[in-house]
Amino acid sequence: MRTRLNALPLFWRVFGTNAAALALAFLALVFAPVTVSVPPAAIELVVLALGLVCLLALNLALLRPAFRPLDELVETMRGHDPLSPGRRARVDGGPAIVALAQTFNDMLDRLEAERRDSARRALLVQESERQRIARELHDEVGQTLTGVMLQVEGLAGTIPKEFREQLDELRETARHGTEEVRRIVRRLRPEALEDLGLQSALAALSASIGEQARLRIEWRLEPWLPLSQEQELVVYRIAQEALTNVARHANAAQVRLDLERADEHVVLMVRDDGRGLPPDAFRSSEGIRGMRERAMLIGAQLTIAEAPSGGTEVRLSIPLEPSD
Repeated sequence: MRTRLNALPLFWRVFGTNAAALALAFLALVFAPVTVSVPPAAIELVVLALGLVCLLALNLALLRPAFRPLDELVETMRGHDPLSPGRRARVDGGPAIVALAQTFNDMLDRLEAERRDSARRALLVQESERQRIARELHDEVGQTLTGVMLQVEGLAGTIPKEFREQLDELRETARHGTEEVRRIVRRLRPEALEDLGLQSALAALSASIGEQARLRIEWRLEPWLPLSQEQELVVYRIAQEALTNVARHANAAQVRLDLERADEHVVLMVRDDGRGLPPDAFRSSEGIRGMRERAMLIGAQLTIAEAPSGGTEVRLSIPLEPSD
């Protein structure tokens, strides 16, 4: 019986409910030993009020199940986050509600596919631009600074002694500039990722950021993980952004970086013991939004929350194909 009622269109379910309530009211007026005088007596008003309350309760009990799927659909629409795809409306109820929920789910499928494709193209263009800038910095600025250092070395034997101190400062400035250019190039184009693999690139990244920011970074990196080149690049960039945020904003002393396989997922975890995220971080941080967009690109789940022992925990969970 309930299955048949759910199969009815919403219009006929509402019409049937109201018709049943009116029919009960009609039968009560016809067969019940109740009379209404003019003006009505107090006891008659009480009886009529009780009858009205019963009819309203019956109407509510019958209509509530009919409109519950609509309420759930509204909540799904309201709570949908484009950067956290995968949530769908429950397909349940009458034919009209089922059609509406299915249409909404189909629309989400198309939007998420188009957004993922657009994000992939945008990120590929971004990586290509990073590589172009890195090459230009290395070939132009890096070589120019190297030439300056060679010229300084050539002048060292001919310059008077009173200018030796200034020459040493110039040499140190050129050397520092060369190292800074190399550091920027490594951030723009992770050569270790291309040449040595994800684990070596993450270890080099952790060591570099830990040395610059005077952070103690411990890492545990499981080898031979079944990740595609695109997934490895996303893991590296999210780890890079998370470690950079810790170095700049967390005021932390220790950081933990883990990359391991857990069941049918590969999980990246970056946890620090700093002061945690500010309340408006998710709305104002472009870095966090960039991490969420990269996670969406490969269908991964990104969570950023308070660590159990204080600080912040960034966790990226990448689902693996069944064949992996």
